[in-house]
Amino acid sequence: MYNRRVTIFILFSALLLIVCLVRLGQMQLLSASTVQQEIERLKDRMGRSRQLSTVRGNILDRNGHVLATDEARFWVHINYTLSSFLDDRIRRIKLDKADQSESPTALTKAKDEIFDRLQQLQQIINICAQLKAVDPEEITNEIQKINDLVWNGRMFQAWRRQFPNSEVLSRYSVESVPLAVAMADFEAKEPDQEKRFELASKVDIAEMYIDWPLLELKTDDDIFAAQLEFMNTEGVRIIAKEDRFYPYGPSAAHTIGWVGRASQPRDKALFEGDGLLRYLDGELCGREDGVEYVFEAVLRGRRGRISSDIDGRLVDQTAIQLGSDVQLTLDIELQQTIEDYLTNYAHDPNCGPGMSAVVIEVATGEILALVSLPSYDLNRARYDYGDLDGDPDKPLINRAINKQYPPGSMIKPIILIAGLESGVITPEEEISCPPEAAPANWPNCLIYRTSRVGHDSRWANFARNAIKGSCNIYFSRLADRVEPRILQEWLFKFGYGRNALSLPASLIVAAKTDVVRNFNQADGLICSGYSRGPIRTFEDVPALRETDRRWFGIGQGNFRITPLQAANAMAALARDGIFMRPKLVSIRDPRYAVVDARPSGIDLGISLETMAVIDDGMHAIVNEYGGSANRVFEPYLHLLTQQDVKVFGKTGSTERPEHAWFGGFARDSAGRKIAITVVVEGGQRGSTDAAPLARDILQFCIDFGYIGKSLFADLP
Repeated sequence: MYNRRVTIFILFSALLLIVCLVRLGQMQLLSASTVQQEIERLKDRMGRSRQLSTVRGNILDRNGHVLATDEARFWVHINYTLSSFLDDRIRRIKLDKADQSESPTALTKAKDEIFDRLQQLQQIINICAQLKAVDPEEITNEIQKINDLVWNGRMFQAWRRQFPNSEVLSRYSVESVPLAVAMADFEAKEPDQEKRFELASKVDIAEMYIDWPLLELKTDDDIFAAQLEFMNTEGVRIIAKEDRFYPYGPSAAHTIGWVGRASQPRDKALFEGDGLLRYLDGELCGREDGVEYVFEAVLRGRRGRISSDIDGRLVDQTAIQLGSDVQLTLDIELQQTIEDYLTNYAHDPNCGPGMSAVVIEVATGEILALVSLPSYDLNRARYDYGDLDGDPDKPLINRAINKQYPPGSMIKPIILIAGLESGVITPEEEISCPPEAAPANWPNCLIYRTSRVGHDSRWANFARNAIKGSCNIYFSRLADRVEPRILQEWLFKFGYGRNALSLPASLIVAAKTDVVRNFNQADGLICSGYSRGPIRTFEDVPALRETDRRWFGIGQGNFRITPLQAANAMAALARDGIFMRPKLVSIRDPRYAVVDARPSGIDLGISLETMAVIDDGMHAIVNEYGGSANRVFEPYLHLLTQQDVKVFGKTGSTERPEHAWFGGFARDSAGRKIAITVVVEGGQRGSTDAAPLARDILQFCIDFGYIGKSLFADLP
């Protein structure tokens, strides 16, 4: 029996061995066998696919100066688990927790840990201060900003979790609720400050465990020194990363825009269907508003991908596609010069920090400068956003295109065109401005309010003189004669009451998505109420009440415009009634055949006789005694003549709110022209608070070679 069992076992083993040998031979000899295919598929499954970084396109000015670029930058990063010990709120939480512990030594250990960490932080602060050559308090403030940012995030989440049905969330998406709004709601619903603190202390968010940028290392020596100093420091790292860099800092910040983490749903949805375009965790995208956001679909590059099998062999490769460059019509050096000048100018104490200036090259419609002040440093925007958003001076608002102002007397040339072209007045007809108060609900003339005289005592108050003296009586009476719809139509023709900026045709071709964005722009108001939808055609403009015309005639009442609209209207006057959309952006990329054509003009059909009256009146404002800007320009008229420049202008002052305006244009004997508009928030008089600024900006344009001939051009 035993021998039989041994024989059966040997036969079974031999049979099994034969099967294995046959299978092994099949695997070795038949390369096309299903086994080999399975092995290859297994290798593929266990191989690696690595996605490469995207490279964002540059933003350039008209002369090729780089305004925004991707750059490798080295930063000292500090982990929040370390930086938080500088926050008295966190120290309190740690001590309270230790005090409630059953361990008799917990409180002592917590105090010792806090003491040790504070000592360590002080050493880090001193080292960073030496690297940056600043007072240690500046580094301390940067750390506290990190701590505040994280604590605010915990407070926000505590509010959201405690009151998930707050009515605030019906007005905003969760991602867009302003912190100040959320905290005001939190305080209203939970008045007990200690309770709010307790709720926040229990919230755990991802930002509590990450490294935060503390100090940028500018030089190779700084990088080496930092690596040496922090080599064995737990919680501090030197990190090199591709970051967006803005060489000109705050210059043209509102136009360029900035980037932040792609965390909002609308960001993630933009390229969701493309695996090599969609945003990965931590990647940056354009934030509203500015070119970075509007041209995100052009600037963003497509990442590359390298795939290898389990043996490390390359099996597939997709090359990186660089983002396209976007070129602005701005001259960044002119822009920077204007910004510095306006910031440092000795303004009247009544003037606020808010102001805007726009310069347009008349022949092309290209915007040379688009200034909005106060500004902010684009390189710090992501980190300082909370402070910027809460700043009462509203530095994040692009005042040039997205803030509406009453135009004041600067609108009077357009009112005169409406009156002359509609036939309700002739150039020679006088409208009396006597030395007496206007009837109730009619505007008084400025010189009556200040001197108790009327323009009748100075000259015959017909068209060109009424412009020269900016007579409120003349223009309120004139506007009241023009049919409301005709008055609105003329304002609309000159670009008021609708978006000023349009997108270039090349954007549609170069975009990597069907989503088309535009700049946030205020339409302005040329009606008695408010528009309830977008203004695309004149038919979309709501009605103007007859009684409101008198106030529109002097640029008051419900009338609102933007500085860019005003500058572009001045450019249309400089072209003798040819309207052209202003141009700001073009795409420079050989991959796209579309070249943005020069903007074509629209003839508004204004007679030569009418334009002659407008030119004469605006020239008199600057160049003749009694003109509202003559006192400011008169000492410089000889110099302007030497530089072959002739100036035409219009001042404006508004009440409730008070702002000062100057708008106009200049030309030389070669036919070159530029249009300029300046608005100063809080300014009392356009003649004293805005006209001097426009005069000096004009000189900058001469010095930069855009018009006339600078007397200093040939100097070494």
